[in-house]
Amino acid sequence: MSPRADAVRNRQKILDAAREQITRHGPDAGMDEIAAAAGVAVGTLYRHFPNKTDLVTAVIAEHLGHVADDAEAAQARVAAGADPMTEITALVERVLEASATDAAVKAAARTLGAGTADEPAEIRARAAVDALIEAAQRDGDLHPDVTVDDFYLLISSAPIDQPPAVRARWLTLVFPGLTTRGRHSG
Repeated sequence: MSPRADAVRNRQKILDAAREQITRHGPDAGMDEIAAAAGVAVGTLYRHFPNKTDLVTAVIAEHLGHVADDAEAAQARVAAGADPMTEITALVERVLEASATDAAVKAAARTLGAGTADEPAEIRARAAVDALIEAAQRDGDLHPDVTVDDFYLLISSAPIDQPPAVRARWLTLVFPGLTTRGRHSG
């Protein structure tokens, strides 16, 4: 294996271990424990991430990249003929579940002051969600005043610290407020 491939593999192992350790132990997860969980030397961890803030920022950026990929895939399915509301609903459900899984990482980021946005991923996610919203609005299913920021508000106010059944019930109660069937113009 080339040194570059080994470095890429080690970086991914560190990110995976950091996500797991921070989910289990919160912001107090130690760099030594993260390195051990990744199966790398502490020096290797610090070569990739000089401090915990950089590590948490990278974990969150990776999460945002996955969200952007997912939103773009949903947008592609809509462009190929899938129902926009079905895709939006499924995307919101997946993002809520991923947010619940990574809640500890996000809490650690707030505690450590880590940046929470990977700008290119944020731009990609916004553009894809905006296209999904426009498609659902053209179909008459999504209220005309709904924006990407409304979906961010929906996600940020979700009860991600609650069990899956509670999150599903919350979504059933709240999501219709974005649709044309859930409220009236006025």
